[in-house]
Amino acid sequence: MKIFDLFKKLFKRRPVKTGNHLVDFYNRIDEDSRLLSKCGRIEFLTTVKYIDKYLKKDMNIIEIGAATGRYSHHYARKGYTVEAVELIDHNIEIFKANTLPGEKVNIRQGNAVDLSFYDDNSFDVTLLLGPMYHLYTPEEQKKALSEAMRITKTDGYIFIAYCMLDPSVLTRAFAENRLQEFIDTELINIDTFETFFPPHGVFKLYTRDEIFDLTNPLGARRLHFVATDGYAPHMNKSVEKMDDFTYQTYLRYHFKNCERQDLIGMSPHTLEVLKKE
Repeated sequence: MKIFDLFKKLFKRRPVKTGNHLVDFYNRIDEDSRLLSKCGRIEFLTTVKYIDKYLKKDMNIIEIGAATGRYSHHYARKGYTVEAVELIDHNIEIFKANTLPGEKVNIRQGNAVDLSFYDDNSFDVTLLLGPMYHLYTPEEQKKALSEAMRITKTDGYIFIAYCMLDPSVLTRAFAENRLQEFIDTELINIDTFETFFPPHGVFKLYTRDEIFDLTNPLGARRLHFVATDGYAPHMNKSVEKMDDFTYQTYLRYHFKNCERQDLIGMSPHTLEVLKKE
């Protein structure tokens, strides 16, 4: 698919703006298809690979910030019982429309920072694969992490996804020659290269040190810190044109190196795997 055609597909809807940057963002993009391209599948396949390392028969799963349900439906269709929480109305509508008869999945509207409708120690596997993208303040981030820990059973697993700072700065500000735009809209400080979120932006960007500073105090054991899409988004056009042999070989390369700490900083998305003890 040509990049222009992809752009038209992602932004084909033109809803009335709500004034909420996060809601408006998810109302106008095709989140349901994001993980279906060759490049997007790398993030999906890597995340699933690590979830599957620890998932056992009869475990129950919760996905917090489930979006349109790509992961929730994947596991519900494998026979797992899945509980899903999502903030955005439009995503919930698509999630429900994509639910097949017989899927053991339930979705409810909610916010990652307040999961009080769930009891402590309720789930074997907790997926927090979207909320940390959009929680700007340390207070919100810590609350979402503590809520995820609280509802996870002892010896259960928590999978947390993040957007990384440096790949975004290098590609968006420099490679796309948008530095002045980001300065004018106060999205970046060119003295510290700190990036900012509201009122202009949607995504919270992290460094590895910031992530570890957030999760070290949780008292959970870190099992993995993984580059989920690695270098692929930086060569998206080439990835989409790969023949099957080249693509499968690239996947093997990616899986072999996705935990190399000297390479993880190139990855726009990362996954942290914690075990509650």
